[in-house]
Amino acid sequence: VKLTESGGGSVQTGGSLRLSCGVSGYIGRRYCMAWFRQAPGKEREEVVRMDIYDKTRYADFVAGRFTFSRASAENAFYLQMNDLKPEDTAIYYCAALEYLGYCPSTPDVWGQGTQVTVSS
Repeated sequence: VKLTESGGGSVQTGGSLRLSCGVSGYIGRRYCMAWFRQAPGKEREEVVRMDIYDKTRYADFVAGRFTFSRASAENAFYLQMNDLKPEDTAIYYCAALEYLGYCPSTPDVWGQGTQVTVSS
């Protein structure tokens, strides 16, 4: 399984971006999917995760601004980010977590990341 992110860029406060995570290799419903981010000088943090039943869990800081979705062909995932703030500036990573009857905390597969920059 290989993950490839795209869609990052630079926007002003209040703007929107849609990140994509392309999946190479069949994952079916074997993996939970997630987005993480890492800002300069900070630890990587989880933004959202989706289990194999498409149930999502968002970090508190998302506050209804982001939406995580799965493509119908199940070969891609999307993170729609609205009302972006300067504190959302980070490298965003797509990740896959092998479902073990639950979604584990540590991903098994990482993408290379895509930069999101929000200016005030």
